Amino acid sequence: MFNIEEELKKLPAKPGVYIMHDKDGNIIYVGKAISLKNRVRQYFRKNNKTARIERMVSLISYFEYIVVDNEAEALILECNLIKKNKPKFNVLLKDDKTYPYIKITLNEEYPGIYITRRILNDGAKYFGPYANPRKC
Repeated sequence: MFNIEEELKKLPAKPGVYIMHDKDGNIIYVGKAISLKNRVRQYFRKNNKTARIERMVSLISYFEYIVVDNEAEALILECNLIKKNKPKFNVLLKDDKTYPYIKITLNEEYPGIYITRRILNDGAKYFGPYANPRKC
């Protein structure tokens, strides 16, 4: 059985992404943190939270986390997990910012190399995402 208090003690003070689940295993929230230990613990403290956050915390059955190397990686991973899972407590970004990928076409006589912000199911190889388009 998942003991939230015990798991909070195990959280590293490193950057990463945390994923909150309800009792059925559904992802209800994805967030990023510079320090997973500090950020995730905030949800379970008895301080002034909005009604929305209080409701979300009441539904959390367990959480998991992914440690990354830096804040930029956490941001990209968070964005991708939110787009993939559409958790009900995450606010969807209005600008729907996408990150660039390098696309290599494989179905042409001479493969092409392109920078794109959309991944298509077209048989090409995609590499990325990249937080800084100048580093593609």
